[in-house]
Amino acid sequence: MIGAGMTALPVFAQEAAAGKPPEHVASAIAIGAGLSMAIAAAFCGLGQGRVAAAACEAIARNPGATGEIRTAMILGLVFIETLALFTLVIVFVKVGY
Repeated sequence: MIGAGMTALPVFAQEAAAGKPPEHVASAIAIGAGLSMAIAAAFCGLGQGRVAAAACEAIARNPGATGEIRTAMILGLVFIETLALFTLVIVFVKVGY
């Protein structure tokens, strides 16, 4: 029953006008893009805070390993920030800037 309903959907589809989505679809894409960037920024901020706290704690426990801990912390922060930048790129691609 569901399969028959899903195969009939393309019959009712309208053709796109000049490659642009309708107004309500464009606004939904913009809202979704903004929400996705907000979620990515929030969780990247939480992750960066946890990395910094863990690095400070590790340096306090073993001051002799400060260099190695700092290197691992910076590498972790780079990976976390890269996730936020990838989200920003996807937002720009989906919104169309």
